[in-house]
Amino acid sequence: MSRSEKAIFTNMCMIYDDNGRVLVQDRVNSNWPGVTFPGGHVEKGEPFSHSVIREVYEETGLTIKSPVLCGVKQFQTKDDERYVVLFYKTNQFGGELKPSKEGNVFWIQRDELCHYKLANDFDEMVKVFELENLSEFYYHKEGGHWHVNLF
Repeated sequence: MSRSEKAIFTNMCMIYDDNGRVLVQDRVNSNWPGVTFPGGHVEKGEPFSHSVIREVYEETGLTIKSPVLCGVKQFQTKDDERYVVLFYKTNQFGGELKPSKEGNVFWIQRDELCHYKLANDFDEMVKVFELENLSEFYYHKEGGHWHVNLF
């Protein structure tokens, strides 16, 4: 029995400042619309940390530095691929904020996040970004329904 499996790697980054704000993206993607943090796919052979720096720049115009890996989201796709989202966070950034084809980007106070239409289960994902005792967001299917587990 093989111990390998097909996988898709992506990333997401919580960018925050000293004034209690976080950078969010209002995604226009019909597969997962709503407010979330910016991020995207890891290219074949690309280091994970480079991918998050590249994706944040492409989607926001900001250049981030020293992204810290703070958690993981994972689930199996309908094609039985493991879909992995690497969660990063940083408060080191520069550049001029600009929207992309992925959606508009803007700063909000962190405590106002709940007042926006969030992408599905994003409120649970934020816990992994922020709580030291959590490192994983995991979907599993049971009885034909998807369930969220936080570890």
